[in-house]
This record gives sequence, structure tokens and C-alpha cells, in this order.
Amino acid sequence: MTAVSVIIPVFNGASTIAETVESVVSQTFQDIEIIVINDGSTDETLTVLSQFADPRIRVFSYANAGSSQARNHGIKKAVGEFITFIDADDLWSTDKVELQLRALESDPDAGVAYSWTTFMDEAGCVLYHQTPAYDEGDIYPALLVKNFMCSGSNILARRSVIKAAGEFDTHLSSVVDWEYYLRLAAHCQFALVKKHQVFYRKSSTSISGNLPQVESNSVEVINRAFQQAPQHLQSLKRQSLSELYFYLARQYVRYDHGRENVVTALQKMRQAVRENPQLLLQRQVQKLFAKLLLLRVLPQNKTDLLPDAEQHQPTAATPQKPASPSTKAI
Repeated sequence: MTAVSVIIPVFNGASTIAETVESVVSQTFQDIEIIVINDGSTDETLTVLSQFADPRIRVFSYANAGSSQARNHGIKKAVGEFITFIDADDLWSTDKVELQLRALESDPDAGVAYSWTTFMDEAGCVLYHQTPAYDEGDIYPALLVKNFMCSGSNILARRSVIKAAGEFDTHLSSVVDWEYYLRLAAHCQFALVKKHQVFYRKSSTSISGNLPQVESNSVEVINRAFQQAPQHLQSLKRQSLSELYFYLARQYVRYDHGRENVVTALQKMRQAVRENPQLLLQRQVQKLFAKLLLLRVLPQNKTDLLPDAEQHQPTAATPQKPASPSTKAI
């Protein structure tokens, strides 16, 4: 029996799928199957995939139904004892599967392992590294407040907990991963690999264009989660909403300093503070407020002089091979 099933949903991913698949076949842990679910691609995705001769790769094609349904198809095809997912434009460090698997094997009570994320742009250059989260064991309360796993390319889970959680929600068009992780965290513990192993590709156009949908879906997920959460965690709901509105405020002005975006960002900041007034004590919140106020009064042609938060000098986002296969998570 194959140890690990890697599921890759792809729709029109010809420009990135080869690099993604290469980061999977190059894993230091080799007892894997790679299930690529072609979600109705109309570009050269299948042609690119046909160039791989690795017998561990299996490709299945379906009519376009979205990434959530593609993952569900992949789960049904998987035979591994453990299951993991990676989107068709993301990358892994070569030791990602090995160290996450080791974390689960060393903790029989944990059903899911996760790592930290590095964010890169469309060209594959590093933008910034996720501020490390150290939650493990019962992460459910912390995950109710914020999705610190960042993307759908992160977790490695036991097949049994994937089966217990059920399928990905095909109704949601965003924050699908957070909703799924919440279901997992509600009934199993998580193990942490303290290393940036996931390289998540951000698209400025997709983020800026979908923020109203992100907000709508996030509020739906928050409401649904707290309807099911135990009474002693209900007080976290306002903090969860506050984190959402603070995130939205940052995103509205990350790529566009236009007046409309600035006004909307200020509205989201006010909502964030209204839900959690203590947010104002955080330095990053104070800095964003100051930036937004400056953007509000500066002439339009001067707004590009203000740097975006979390942006760093771009560097190549090539996942590095670990020093040796025996490298341990710390």
C-alpha cells in the first residue's frame, strides 16, 4: 500500500504545473502516488503533464467543477494511508512530506501535520515569510480566530481523519481550506513542523478582484463554525471577525492605492476595531491606520511613494533540499 497520496487539482495550469509536479516528485520521501485532477483545462495542461514519465503520476480528467470538487475526486482515487494536497501553482520544499510524516508518526494522537508558509509572486519570487504560528495539539480555538495554515497546499493528514471530515465544500468559492481545516480541528489534534516548507503563489489580480466574495464566504464560515463550536469558545467570534476585517483592510490597499480602495480599507479597519478594540494596541494595526490616513489625504500621484506592508525585496523562491534526509523538525 502506498504511504502518501498527493492530490493536485489543476485548471488551465500549463504555465506552473510542471514546476509544481517537479517539487512533488523531488520529495526526499518517495513512497508516494501523485494524483492530478484535471478540472476541465482548455490550455496545454495535459500536454505538459504528458512529458512526465514517472509511473507514480496518475492523471484524471473531469468537466470543470472547481478546485473543491477536484480535490473530492482526488480523495476518492487516493489509496495512501496519508493524504496531502498541493495547488497547481504552489511549491514544496523537498523535505515537506518527510518531515510532516515524521511528525505524525511521532505523535499517534495527531491526525494532521502542518508547516509554515512562504509567499511568492506570480514570477516565483519570494514576497515574505509567514510569521510563525506555534499552535499544535488542540488548535481548534486558535483556528477559529485565524487560518494560520494559509493555503490548501499545506496539510498532511491521516486517511482516517479525511474520511471523518468528509468532502470539501463545493458551495464556497473562497476560504474553502479554512472551513475544511476547522472541521478537521474539531475532532483531531494537529502536529507542527517548525519550518517554512510551503511556497504559496499570490496573484494580485485574483486577490483584489475577489475581496467582496472573500468577505462574504468568510463571514459565512465564521457564522457556521460558531454555530457548532462549544459555549466556552463563543467569546472568540468577535475576535475572529476582527481578524477578518483587518485582513481585508490590508488587502484593499496592498495592490491599489486608489481613493475607493482606501475608503473601503478604512471602513474595514473601523469594523475590525469595533469587534475588538484591543486591536488598536498592536503596532501593525497602528501602522496600517497611519498609512491609510496618509493615503486619504495625499494627492493621487503621491500614493505610490508609500510601501506596502509585508513586501520585501524579491528573491528567487527555489525550495532548497535539506542538508540530509535525516534532518529532524525542531
